[in-house]
Amino acid sequence: MISVSVAWDDIGGLVDAHERFLAGARVEADVRGSVLESWKRCRSAGLEPGHLLVPYEQGLTLDERFLRAAEPVLTKLSASLAEMGMSIALCDARGRMVRRLDGDLRLRDRLDEVNFAPGFDASEPVVGTNGVGTALAERGPIYVVGREHFADCLQPFACAGSPVRNPLSGRIEAVLDLTCLRDDGDPTMLRLVRAAARDIEGRLLEQATERERALLAAYRRAALDVRGAARPTVRPVPVDGDGHDGDGLGRIDLAVLRERAEELIASPGRTLDEVPLSGGRIATLLRRQVRGEAGETGVAVEARILGGPRLSGLGLPTSPPVAGPVPVATPGPNGPPVAAREATAPTVSRPAVVVRAVVPPAPPPQAAETVGDILDGAESRLLLVGEPGVGRLAVLARRRLELLHDAGVRIGTTLDVTRTAEELAEVTVPRFADFVAVDLPDAVLRGEEPVALGGRTVLRRVAIRAVRKQPANLYDVGDAVEYVPSTPQARCLELTQSVMEPVLAEAGGWIAQDPERMGRVLAAGVHSLITVPLRARGTTLGVVSFYRSERPAPFEDDDLSLAQELVLRAATCIDNARRYTREHNTALALQRSLLPKGRPEQSAVEVAYRYLPAQAGVGGDWFDVIPLSGARVALVVGDVVGHGLHAAATMGRLRTAVHNFCSLDLPPDDLLAHLDDLVGRLDRGEGWAVESTQADSGIVGATCLYAVYDPVSRRCTLTRAGHPLPAVVAPDGTVEFVDLPAGQPLGLGGMPFETVELELAEGSQLVLYTDGLVEDRLRDMDSGLDRLRTVLGVSGRSPEDTCEAVLDALSAERPSDDVALLVARTHVLGRERVAEWLLPSDPAVVSRARTAVTGQLAAWGLDELAFTTELVASELVTNAIRHATGPVQLRLLRDRALLCEVSDGSSTSPRLRRARTEDEGGRGLFLVAQLTERWGTRYTPYGKVIWTEQPLPRAHHQVHSR
Repeated sequence: MISVSVAWDDIGGLVDAHERFLAGARVEADVRGSVLESWKRCRSAGLEPGHLLVPYEQGLTLDERFLRAAEPVLTKLSASLAEMGMSIALCDARGRMVRRLDGDLRLRDRLDEVNFAPGFDASEPVVGTNGVGTALAERGPIYVVGREHFADCLQPFACAGSPVRNPLSGRIEAVLDLTCLRDDGDPTMLRLVRAAARDIEGRLLEQATERERALLAAYRRAALDVRGAARPTVRPVPVDGDGHDGDGLGRIDLAVLRERAEELIASPGRTLDEVPLSGGRIATLLRRQVRGEAGETGVAVEARILGGPRLSGLGLPTSPPVAGPVPVATPGPNGPPVAAREATAPTVSRPAVVVRAVVPPAPPPQAAETVGDILDGAESRLLLVGEPGVGRLAVLARRRLELLHDAGVRIGTTLDVTRTAEELAEVTVPRFADFVAVDLPDAVLRGEEPVALGGRTVLRRVAIRAVRKQPANLYDVGDAVEYVPSTPQARCLELTQSVMEPVLAEAGGWIAQDPERMGRVLAAGVHSLITVPLRARGTTLGVVSFYRSERPAPFEDDDLSLAQELVLRAATCIDNARRYTREHNTALALQRSLLPKGRPEQSAVEVAYRYLPAQAGVGGDWFDVIPLSGARVALVVGDVVGHGLHAAATMGRLRTAVHNFCSLDLPPDDLLAHLDDLVGRLDRGEGWAVESTQADSGIVGATCLYAVYDPVSRRCTLTRAGHPLPAVVAPDGTVEFVDLPAGQPLGLGGMPFETVELELAEGSQLVLYTDGLVEDRLRDMDSGLDRLRTVLGVSGRSPEDTCEAVLDALSAERPSDDVALLVARTHVLGRERVAEWLLPSDPAVVSRARTAVTGQLAAWGLDELAFTTELVASELVTNAIRHATGPVQLRLLRDRALLCEVSDGSSTSPRLRRARTEDEGGRGLFLVAQLTERWGTRYTPYGKVIWTEQPLPRAHHQVHSR
């Protein structure tokens, strides 16, 4: 290791930006994005700008094949830059310099001072931002000048670098760099180095093409040597309109043969393969080793079709019939023939993505000895010639394409964040990685917008998947994970870029998370890692970690590209699920805020209720228990068409409207008529309209069941608008569905609603519900009602127990529609708590009424209310006699409050007004309103009732409550 510590003076805006960055300030507006990301990586690696430790290694070289391709390009580039004082550097795939073509003497001396010379490491984690290391980190061309270098010692230079890739595998094999003094720098250097890198890649591709031609020529010579036959010719495949060749093989058969031939080329341990084709035919494929005159090695695959017409050609050169033992090989340039089983497949990868091909098991060892017998006397044809490495690339390409296809189909099948993360893990193990972990912040799981991730952000492990068992000591599902800044995951989140660690044992930042724990993970066989940020619509949602342990090959550049594509697809699905979760939670919160909270105080019924929101989204189901005058109670259940915020908001409007109509004490059929009119106006956009740019939400529509129960008469009046029938459970357990006319759903208008009146025995249960309880995708309404009848047919249950029994029997695990259930057990207000008098229409009876009231209150122990009640009763009876017609009835009810009611045969409603000083009357109702807590009017078929309500004294109220 050689220490370098050099300080340089600089001027310009980047000086301040660099210092502010090191101090932790934001500098995004002053520094190019690619340079800023490099600075962040350098800081994460722990680099100090004024002090570098640059390792040196002797004897570095590149593959001879690569050097043959690069030499002419470098010579030409050097000649073109001879007068420009610019240095050319060729570095290996790890950023270590292999060769430097020097510029002028002054530049060489300056480069030597900073150890930018052959043998030294120029990778970004070692020397910071520069044309070699940053081009490798960015995996693309980069131009860096002056103060943009992270290290002080490199700031006097300008450099441009570009990776050089293998055109077949896509792997970075080298980095080409141009460097000059800062004052001589020019952004056109980037275009020059990029063009030179492409020229080298083109020459590598030409070499591969030349090798293929040489292998084909070697195969032909081998065939001539074995058979002594004439030189074969190339014949095109005649294809008819149905896509068949001359021997009846269709395009699908030809594609299958080529795919299996590529697999055979890529499998050095196999010699034979059998391929089933259409029409019951079988193709036998034979793998042969081929060596060219210049030492090129490759493989030829021949095919023979059995059970069908002869195979006359597959669009490639054909060989003469083969007889005798196999495998056939050609003599090498320096020795005996090379047998087929000696072929090895170089480890080459490709950035393409592909379909998976199922490779049949290799034949037994003796198969090679019997190939000659299988094909003896039969005509075989050349199917494919290629290199084992290239064949492996084709197989990998198909498998990766299939993986991407499956990911598109299997990821995002639900709008659930956790399930989507699990689907990503399931798709990628074991086909891409041996262990996968998905970490998300809790905010994403709740559907909220995630805060900026990075540093020591706490994430939640949401999903894991492993080939066998979870690697020892890695975090489990549900664990909180806090990555230290040096880990690949933390760098990935901070830089919003993928990070690959091919050799985890050398990744100090990863080990720093927990040295003891990570040491055990390495001992368990985990050796390679890719971390990819989950980003969608400009937001980072979390991080995905792919590990390898079972397969020996580490992750490569192609694997990084594939991982990014897989995570990108999953990120969009997770973000969709997050947004849905947010909207669902918002709608659910709105809906729950609009539903009843607790049970209102009333004595007419004992109630229990349940509400279950739909799994797919909130709906518009609602229920209500509304106390009415005269100790009566209204029971309401409704259902708005549709789901989502619109349905929930409409439900809130209708529930409010029902409360308002109940305050007017409207009869049930009149109430539904007013509600029907309101829904119609909402559907037409009238009334509650608000200026909006959104499209019309469509037809509103709703169903409703409205019932009023009177505990004095035990009469229950019901009406419905398209709602399911209510059920009545008698005290003995007998169940009947009320034969109630259906009525039209709300909003259609034009038809009156009909009512039915029942007399209910004390202790009867009235069961109201929405259609989600008795009807779903797997059950029709009739079968649901039959099941409900069976469940309800038990006597002696409380309303709470009835609710539990009904939901246990009928509710689905994942309901597709909301369920609202309301169970009310009836009580009776006994005669001992009711007093009523029928009075003639004669002013003389007012005094008798006052006396009767005073006596009744004394009997009930309510003497302290006697004066007020006597005055109220006197005023109401006087008004009824003076202004109404027909007999007058006075009634007192002792319930949770003291109720005083006066009924008459007139439909004229009294009106509260403020009397003038000179008026002789008009103060009666004003006094009534001042002396009572509430008062009002309700209409009956025979007239009206004026009622008042006074709170009971505290002692009487407590006794009544008990």
